[in-house]
Amino acid sequence: MANNGGLEGLDDLGVFLAVAETGGFRSAAKRLNLSPSTVSEKIGQLEARLGVPLLLRTTRSVRVTDAGAQLAGRITPLLNEARAALQDAASSRSEVRGLLRLNVTGAVMVDILPDLIERFVRGHPRVRVEIVVEDRLVDITAAGCDAGIRYGEHLAQDVIAVPIGPRIQRVALAASPAYLAGRDRPAQPADLLDHDCIRLRFSSGAMVRWELERGDQTVTVDPPGRLTLGVDASAAAIDFARQGLGIVGTFENWLEPHLRSGDLVPVLPEWWPSFEGPWLYFSSRFMSAPLRAFVDLVAEARAPATAPAA
Repeated sequence: MANNGGLEGLDDLGVFLAVAETGGFRSAAKRLNLSPSTVSEKIGQLEARLGVPLLLRTTRSVRVTDAGAQLAGRITPLLNEARAALQDAASSRSEVRGLLRLNVTGAVMVDILPDLIERFVRGHPRVRVEIVVEDRLVDITAAGCDAGIRYGEHLAQDVIAVPIGPRIQRVALAASPAYLAGRDRPAQPADLLDHDCIRLRFSSGAMVRWELERGDQTVTVDPPGRLTLGVDASAAAIDFARQGLGIVGTFENWLEPHLRSGDLVPVLPEWWPSFEGPWLYFSSRFMSAPLRAFVDLVAEARAPATAPAA
């Protein structure tokens, strides 16, 4: 009869979750700083104790079985809370230790998150930071992360959300002077349909919408992309616009340095829409010491911008 219990299996459960999350033994071994053979051995031991297969292995891939998916869904929040408790126990009032794992949208990796991470790492030398970048909304607990950063998604009731970065941002359209030379500059959104446009696409396959606003008017335009790139290649899209290949639409704060230098000029600036800035969100059930320290840093960074004038 299989042995279905015992605290001796906790380490094996952590290894199983790493394989399930990363999709392979080698990637899990790299995350855990173990050899692939050790990872395989621990998974084998866990499956032998439970008496059911948790992973289906082929020469090309590893897939979680139905039993494995059910197990992962139930134990992920428990192991995350246990990890947070252990990190709190290892941390003192004067020194924070452990791992901070963030799941973020690539939009915050340009000019919002890097400065905060630099300050955080310098201020907490015993903390390790792992950043997972993806544009889809994820369950951070199921993904094994401490917190996530996203724009404007509906958040679950048991999630705490705090503002991070600028509270108001804008989507801007811009093109190089060379591209606009000899062309009729767009005077209204519909004119964009007659121009070469550089579009961005989410990993889901959906195009990033060009939804423009002026006063109480909202207009959505869908020009065919002369160039279409994934959202992770936004910097390249801006460079293509600087080279005169078309009109690009993206975050105003990303375009601002090039607008100041004159490499790009505004297109339809009276139609640029505003939207709410990003949020750092995390479970209300537990907060590790590294996450607590990061939340404190985010609040400290926002204090000058929100403090009342003297």
